[in-house]
Amino acid sequence: MKILLTGATGYVGKRLLPVLVEQGHEILACTRDKTRFEILESWKGKVEVVEVDFLEVPQFADFPTDFDVAYYLIHSMTAAIGEFSKQESQSALYFKAYMDASTVQQVIYLTGIVNESENLSPHLQSRLDVENILNTCRAPLTALRAGIIVGSGSASFEIIRDIVEKLPIMIAPKWLNTKCQPIGIRNVIQYLTGVLLQEYFYNQNFDISNGETLTYKEMLMGYAKVRHLKRYIFTVPVMSPRLSSYWLFFVTSTSYALAVNLVDSMKVNVIARNNDLQKMLSIQPISNKQAVQR
Repeated sequence: MKILLTGATGYVGKRLLPVLVEQGHEILACTRDKTRFEILESWKGKVEVVEVDFLEVPQFADFPTDFDVAYYLIHSMTAAIGEFSKQESQSALYFKAYMDASTVQQVIYLTGIVNESENLSPHLQSRLDVENILNTCRAPLTALRAGIIVGSGSASFEIIRDIVEKLPIMIAPKWLNTKCQPIGIRNVIQYLTGVLLQEYFYNQNFDISNGETLTYKEMLMGYAKVRHLKRYIFTVPVMSPRLSSYWLFFVTSTSYALAVNLVDSMKVNVIARNNDLQKMLSIQPISNKQAVQR
């Protein structure tokens, strides 16, 4: 089938694309800058690059509209503080307009777990707002909601790596005791491909995780154990969001804007709802330890 892949140069998109090609699909890889995208020799004739910025009004005459499925893997967490929510909604609205002018039969959206509806951070609220916009597309939406994705290149995982590798002793904010349910990148790809053009999953959203509930502190110590590093973490009851953000910014390779958005989200428990998706797709969950080792 023919698939439109947005975010093709992003963390998840770069891992999803070769799997889709291997499965025999024809890919329209969307990127804001063609020069950032390299088509491998083995992809020629199977992958076409489409240069499009969904923060601008799409010019339908310039874009292909004959595709079966579209993946929405766009986010703006690195945008200026206070601007990302507006940008994410605008991108979603322009994407919806593009979808409604196409032959697409299903839209698949990878988003965040948003179950604590009364305490959502601006980032998670924005993700939910985007989901609501995509739900108004002519084609049915399948939304997959994930917490921390474990794998090299994932922003959250790279922060864990940076912190543990650099700091033998950590004086950390109390949100390290917040609970989350991580998921390995290989499982994420299995879910993204598993729901492809399966009508049962249309107009539904599903939480995806490996089933383990960990605190962020336990994730840090879990990484340290895999790397055979002795690490000591002491949490303090008072550390402002701003100070927490600077702590991440100076210790890790993340930008300050991303640090602020992540800190806001890390104060909320991210626990997946129970559902039968894992069983229906015959997916074997990868433990957090296995995902870190890989």
